[in-house]
Amino acid sequence: MRFLFHPAAENEFDLAVEYYETCQSGLGLEFAEEVYSTIARITEYPEVWSLMSINTRRCLTNRFPYGIIYRIKNNSVHIIAVANLHRRPDYWKERVIPDA
Repeated sequence: MRFLFHPAAENEFDLAVEYYETCQSGLGLEFAEEVYSTIARITEYPEVWSLMSINTRRCLTNRFPYGIIYRIKNNSVHIIAVANLHRRPDYWKERVIPDA
């Protein structure tokens, strides 16, 4: 199954990588690897992870306080947010376009 990032989610991901890299050299790369490992779990088992709403799910990263918020649509995973779990919990909901 393929995946794609919502533009805002891709921006969140990039900013988080930059942030972790400023904290410690190499940590940004480790964060990126963890996010992509989480996405691989999602694409392998897309319907296993916790429901956040009727058509969105969340899979937590293992090492960092982040969750990948996504929905399954047209046989692909649409990543809605790379969400820091210590911030506003539902900020990403405005990115979800209801099914017609």
